Amino acid sequence: MDVVQKIEVLGESARYDLCSSCGTAARQRDDLGRWIYPAALPDGKTVRLLKVLLTNVCEKNCYYCGVRAGRDVPRTHFTPEELAAAFDQMHRADLVDGLFLSSGLWGNAGQTMDRMIACVELLRTRYRFPGYIHLKLLPGISAAHVEQAVQWADRVSVNLEAPNAERLAAIAPHKDFFRELTAPMQVARRLIDESGGRLAPAGQTTQFVVGAAGEPDREILGTTAQLYRELGLRRAYFSAFQPMPGTPLDGRPPAPAWREHRLYQADWLLRFYGFALDELVFDEVGNLPRQADPKLIYARSHPELFPVEINRATREQLLRVPGLGPRSVSRILRWRRGGTLQQLADLEKAGAVVQRAAPYILLNGKRPPHQLSLWEGEPV
Repeated sequence: MDVVQKIEVLGESARYDLCSSCGTAARQRDDLGRWIYPAALPDGKTVRLLKVLLTNVCEKNCYYCGVRAGRDVPRTHFTPEELAAAFDQMHRADLVDGLFLSSGLWGNAGQTMDRMIACVELLRTRYRFPGYIHLKLLPGISAAHVEQAVQWADRVSVNLEAPNAERLAAIAPHKDFFRELTAPMQVARRLIDESGGRLAPAGQTTQFVVGAAGEPDREILGTTAQLYRELGLRRAYFSAFQPMPGTPLDGRPPAPAWREHRLYQADWLLRFYGFALDELVFDEVGNLPRQADPKLIYARSHPELFPVEINRATREQLLRVPGLGPRSVSRILRWRRGGTLQQLADLEKAGAVVQRAAPYILLNGKRPPHQLSLWEGEPV
C-alpha cells in the first residue's frame, strides 16, 4: 500500500478511539482529510488532528473491537520513519496541526510502544515538530515506556474501556485491569506531578465503552470520579457501544446515543460544577434517567434547596441552579458586589438561561415570572 492507502486503512481503524469532542463538519473531503479531526485542546484552542494507528495488526481479542485478532479486515502498518515523514509532509502542506497516535498490539505491547515512541521522537527531533501530540499508552507497557512517552507527548491516555476488573473481563478477558491498565496511569501521574507539569502538560485521559459489559452509569461515573481524585485525570471519554460484524458481541443491542450524552453531562457536573457522585440522581438500576439532564433532575429532586436568592447565595449554591453555569455564576458574583440584581434581564446579560433558572431563584426576595420547563433540556 502507498501512504495514502495506509492512512485510509489505519485512520478508519482509529476512528473509535476518542481523543476530543471531534465533529465531522469541519473535516476536509479528500481521502486524507477524512481522518483529520477538529479537536478542542485544554486551552480552548482548536487544532486539526490526524488520528491514526501505527498498525491495525493486533494480538488482543477484545470482544467489541473492530481490529481484534482473527477478524477479517485489511491489515497494514507504518514504520516509525514512514509515518513521521508522512505527517511532516501533511504538516508542511498545512493540512494538520497535531497528531493522535494509537496502535494495535503487534508483537507485544513493549515492542509496539517502542515503535510508537520512535515515531514521536522523530517528529520532535528530526522534523522539529513543536505542535500537539496525543500518544496512547498500550496495555501492559513498562514504567520506562511511560517515562519516554510523557517526555515527547503533550497528552497520554490509557483506554480502560470498562469501570472495573469484573466488567473488563466480560469484554476483554485477556487484559488485566490493574496490572496492564491502571498501573501505567499511576506511573504517568507520578511522573507528571514530579515534573511540575512539564512532562505531558495536557495530562492524561481515558475512555469507556458504554454498555458493552452491562455496566450501569453509576459504576462508570464512580470510577471516573475516583480517577479525577486519585490520578489527576484531565477528562474521561464515553463511547456508546456499537456492535461490529464478525465480533463476539455482534447481535448485542447498541447503547443508545442519549446514554452517552447523559454521561458527558454528568461528567461536566463532576468536573466543573463541584458536584459529588452521591449528588447525582440515578434510576433503580443505576443509570442516569433519560427524561432530563442530570442537573435539572437534581434540582427537581431537592425542592428543599430552592428557590435560591441570587443576591446572597454562595457560588456552590448558584452552580446547582439550572440555567446557571460557571461563567454566568462568576459574573453574577462580580456584578452583585456593585449592586442588587433585580431582573431576569440582569441574569440574561450574565449569560444565564433565564427560562431554566427562573423557577429555582429569588431576585431580591421575589419570585420572577416563570413557567416550569419541560423535562428535556441541556444542562447549564
